Amino acid sequence: MTTAQAERTAEELQSLAEQAGRDLEDASALDILKWAAETFGPRFCVTSSMEDAVVAHLASRALPGVDVVFLDTGYHFPETIGTADAVGAVMDVNLITLTPVQTVAEQDAEYGPKLHDRDPDLCCALRKVKPLEQGLTSYQAWATGLRRDESPTRANTPVVGWDAKRQKVKISPIARWTQADVDAYIAEHGVLTNPLLMDGYPSIGCAPCTFRVAEGEDARSGRWAGRNKTECGLHG
Repeated sequence: MTTAQAERTAEELQSLAEQAGRDLEDASALDILKWAAETFGPRFCVTSSMEDAVVAHLASRALPGVDVVFLDTGYHFPETIGTADAVGAVMDVNLITLTPVQTVAEQDAEYGPKLHDRDPDLCCALRKVKPLEQGLTSYQAWATGLRRDESPTRANTPVVGWDAKRQKVKISPIARWTQADVDAYIAEHGVLTNPLLMDGYPSIGCAPCTFRVAEGEDARSGRWAGRNKTECGLHG
């Protein structure tokens, strides 16, 4: 780690993010991640929901041994846990699994069972948002798999932006990709994917709040279906 990487202030990081967002808008996903690797080194990580390992695979090409952060909420499908285990075993990454402060049983004891049905925002805050904020403390930048075509709420996602909530650089290297681009990359590189993607789940979150999607529907329409909720809070 260089001195500059260790000592950047939030103001410097924000300026860096805003400039990079302009400069790298038309860059390839791999070039965006190479910039992140060169700029942040070990202060950079990838977060993955283990829907697929595309961004983790790309990042491992730019920075072999890159930290890949996975949130184990306690509510994941077995297929998601299996995908995470496989990524850690076969890819050139350092898999870091974050868990909430409370187990599901402890949360049930304090808030009552099935909090996700009664107050999904609070459940997401406890099991996703807070653990991620704690897990990202030592990093200056983090990468996500957000894409602009996933939903209207993500249509303006910058390839590099400023995460004001966490005071970190947020990198979305495949923001400009389509699903066809993702599928082509997976096929070309043999990238690991969650088996549920082939079973009617184009967007995969916690099992109690994720449902199959009918053909032609928005990919994220199966998340918190029937509720006025489209994001867990990690991205806005």
